[in-house]
Amino acid sequence: MFDVGFQELILVAIVALIVVGPERLPRVARVAGKWVGHARRTLANVKHEIDRELKAEELKRILEEQARHNPFDTILEVPAKTQPQTTPPAESQTTAIDLLAKK
Repeated sequence: MFDVGFQELILVAIVALIVVGPERLPRVARVAGKWVGHARRTLANVKHEIDRELKAEELKRILEEQARHNPFDTILEVPAKTQPQTTPPAESQTTAIDLLAKK
């Protein structure tokens, strides 16, 4: 990301030592490290969320495209279930229930 060499780091450390002072330098370095870590975690989370959303959009696009171009939709359509047609028994016919009732 940044092209910082050893000499630049030494220069930053010397300037920080002069500006902050030797007593407060460890505390300032610790706080700066915590902020840098927090910023990195936040950036990683944002990248992860963006990647996840892009993958979700890609999957939606693929599914929509397949739904539009799938030739098997018309072949594999399940016909509506129809009720079997039952005809009521004629009054003159004897049913099994009538035979059992007579016994």
